Amino acid sequence: MNITRLTVRSTEHGVTLLAFLAGRLRMSNRRAKALLDARGVFVNGQRVWMARHRLSPGNRVEVQKELTTGATVARPPVLYESPDYLIVNKPPGLLANGPRSLEESLRRLTACPALRAAHRLDRDTSGCLLFAKHAEAFGRARRLFGQQRVRKLYHAIVSGCVAEPTREITYPIDGRSARTYLTTMAANRQASHLKIELLTGRTHQIRRHLVAIGHPLLGDQQYGTRRELNARERAVRRQMLHAADLSFSHPVTAQLVRAQAPLPADFTECLRQFGLR
Repeated sequence: MNITRLTVRSTEHGVTLLAFLAGRLRMSNRRAKALLDARGVFVNGQRVWMARHRLSPGNRVEVQKELTTGATVARPPVLYESPDYLIVNKPPGLLANGPRSLEESLRRLTACPALRAAHRLDRDTSGCLLFAKHAEAFGRARRLFGQQRVRKLYHAIVSGCVAEPTREITYPIDGRSARTYLTTMAANRQASHLKIELLTGRTHQIRRHLVAIGHPLLGDQQYGTRRELNARERAVRRQMLHAADLSFSHPVTAQLVRAQAPLPADFTECLRQFGLR
């Protein structure tokens, strides 16, 4: 990914990150805040989104260049398409829905204004994302998710050694039952590569369950930074979670719908860096 790299000058000591971005990139405070909200700004290799973060001379600030240009998002690889549904391989760094999201871009690219994401992936999560092309298809898909009739498999890289070959996590989330099934693909003292099946669909379920067992996702800026990170962990630019496989029985035809998304380059490189491949 192309990056705009800036170094804080001695005259900018103590300036807030918001003011720094607005001044050095010659943009409004509102647009600078949008960059921060998009989680596209890094200070000394760490993702930072707090507008009031104070900078010091010599700090290295990096901004994802695509976020500064306002360019239209390129159409991601299509994994499955029918008159009712579209499954794409979502790249990391994009919202699934809402303003400036993949949903919004795909509506333009496909000339399908009714297109809606049938579920959500976190901004930093890559992989299979299902869209419905019309309202009836959307309602049917939402019912499938609500009835837990959609199978979702993920790959994750987590901190520390998950020694058990398989494990089921059943800790409740926000007072509701939650089940996550783990299979260890590779592990060493530093990190582990897991295949994960979501058996329920709570908010941030995978991330919260992994933290609960002491193995947070590498690169998780929300849940994974409650401990001291080593230099290699700090270098991971996004949470290492990839939605690799999505399948369900079509609600009208009963035919199997299945999409598989290959591991992205940054994920495989992270596996290599941590000796898991």
